Amino acid sequence: MSFIDAITHRRTFAIISHPDAGKTTLTEKLLLYGGAIHLAGSVKARKTAKHAVSDWMEIEKQRGISVTSSVLQFDYEGHHINILDTPGHQDFSEDTYRTLMAADSAVMLIDVAKGVEAQTKKLFKVCKERHIPIFTFINKIDHFGRNPFDLMDEIESVLGIHAYPMNWPIGLNGNYQGIYDRRSASIELFAKDTSHGQQKLSSTKGSAADPRFKELLDDDVHKNLIDDIELLDMAGDAFSSEQVANGELTPLFFGSAMTNFGVKPFLESFLQMAPPPQPRHAKEGIVEPADEEFSAFVFKIQANMNPQHHDRMVFMRICSGKFTKGMSVTHCQSGKTVRLMQPQQFLATERTGVETAYAGDIIGIFDSGTMGVGDTLYTGKKKITFKDFPTFPPELFARIRAKDSLKRKQFLKGMTQLAQEGAVQIYENMGSLESYIVGAVGPLQFEVLSYRLQHEYGVTLEMNRLPYTVARWLALPDTMAYSDLKNIDSAMAVKDHKQRLVLLITNDWQTNWIAERNPEVLFCSTPDELP
Repeated sequence: MSFIDAITHRRTFAIISHPDAGKTTLTEKLLLYGGAIHLAGSVKARKTAKHAVSDWMEIEKQRGISVTSSVLQFDYEGHHINILDTPGHQDFSEDTYRTLMAADSAVMLIDVAKGVEAQTKKLFKVCKERHIPIFTFINKIDHFGRNPFDLMDEIESVLGIHAYPMNWPIGLNGNYQGIYDRRSASIELFAKDTSHGQQKLSSTKGSAADPRFKELLDDDVHKNLIDDIELLDMAGDAFSSEQVANGELTPLFFGSAMTNFGVKPFLESFLQMAPPPQPRHAKEGIVEPADEEFSAFVFKIQANMNPQHHDRMVFMRICSGKFTKGMSVTHCQSGKTVRLMQPQQFLATERTGVETAYAGDIIGIFDSGTMGVGDTLYTGKKKITFKDFPTFPPELFARIRAKDSLKRKQFLKGMTQLAQEGAVQIYENMGSLESYIVGAVGPLQFEVLSYRLQHEYGVTLEMNRLPYTVARWLALPDTMAYSDLKNIDSAMAVKDHKQRLVLLITNDWQTNWIAERNPEVLFCSTPDELP
């Protein structure tokens, strides 16, 4: 395969949704059909001690939720696929937003009974702002759900994107028996699944004009299908590849990830329509995937994927060129030359050494602490600096310290590694290293932090919640010191990981009150706003 062919056959996408819509289950089933796994460890199969492949942390296995993004790779019909399985819970939205930066397209899951939910709206907005092509999978149609036309209307009215159904469920009142494929005008009826989706599902497939399908379907079901298809053909939106590429039209699929209902048709259609690796914006200009010089950015750092070794894995998205094992690259932020040794590709915790990789691929590299999230790596004389990731201001704060003072060394190591990972935002308590101030978007982040420090570093935390809900990064005039600030007795001053001054304040009213009394100071809601 040529250099250009290798790139154009890559597909890198994220799966997004509200919690419990079935993201991790769909990921499992794509792996199942891709031959990467032979028995899906879905939630229904937990009694057999199987767990979702992408849920590799112990807390994820116990809770049945995803709390960190997972990277999974496999090959299917000539395509090399990189799946980014993201946490659906809003408490981990910052990890999800960072992961979306590495994707070329997104698959949006919607629960057939619940429709468009709150977290789906937020994640969709991020994709829309970045003009990421979005493919929609209406999930759980093996359960009673809403009318397909109502769901289409909701997607268009709530999300502001037109929907084009690529297939259509066959059945009445949520009792679906199969799927009609609009492009091939074919019907696929699915066998009853008694394995809870652990095996590939057998099916009967053929032309919609085949008389035997009229015999297999009840008269009411067959007539309803014919009426629905006529209405879609007459009144529905026209399909436009250009609108899909611009994020203005979403191809719509129906299915059930749990029972494998419609998963294979979705996968095959998606791979035909989804974009190959796309150009990336750097501060120095556009970086094309086919550029010969290698470039990549770090979008995720994960500590302790192997708890026995306390390793630190840096995940990077290759944006251009070809990667080869052991190559030397420039680390943009430090200016140092770094050798990329022991590159890995993943099926969650199962690692495979990789000799070469291309634009679009996700690879992991062992790192001792040189690289950070958002850093750029490149070869050649021309400097490349990919744009910084957005920072999300925390709304919850707590003071934490190790209960056992003899565990101070492990505590500091754990906090350093988890801060670099971006699991929470960590601030230095001015004048004390015995405790840290931790900022989080949601309370579940505190719980995961405590769990991981105990189980990965052997440190039990003492955590005290603080009354602050607002963080402001301060830009002081050169002639002014922090001690010159007025009316900040009720606030707390801390420093972030880059030693920038941050003021933690009780509420928005108090924030405005302090800002009014210090008009010469710039109060920034994120460090990105600092001059």
